[in-house]
Amino acid sequence: MFGFTIVENLQKIDQDIKREELKYHQKRVMVSKEFTFDAAHHLHCYEGKCKNLHGHTYKVIFGISGFVDEIGIVMDFGDIKEIWKEQIEVHLDHRYLNDTLPNMNTTAENMVVWIYEKMEEALKGHPQICRVEFVKLYETPTSFAEVRREWMTNE
Repeated sequence: MFGFTIVENLQKIDQDIKREELKYHQKRVMVSKEFTFDAAHHLHCYEGKCKNLHGHTYKVIFGISGFVDEIGIVMDFGDIKEIWKEQIEVHLDHRYLNDTLPNMNTTAENMVVWIYEKMEEALKGHPQICRVEFVKLYETPTSFAEVRREWMTNE
């Protein structure tokens, strides 16, 4: 029934599909994008190996939600990448985090909140109304810190 087919006629806008059909729904949708960066740091007031200078290959995952625009997109993945590259990664990748981040102990728990805040601020200037739902920061493949929008109160 659904075997292999070759598309012979590509769907054409305003002929095969109407522009008002591009926006299929009016629901909030979350899109996610992940990035990696390499950085060095050390922890203060910590008794363990991490008090010494060391490095990680971090992975950060963003969950960003919004309502789709007239063509059915919440936020272009390329726009998320541009924000990451220009406003966040420049402070993190191949850096000594104790120097480039605000005064804080460079724990995953502190860093994930800083990353969340940077993305949240960047989205204020985006034409599509979106919000950060979560950020996960992996320090190792099996260890991560996470912050969610609903947790960003001081409770």
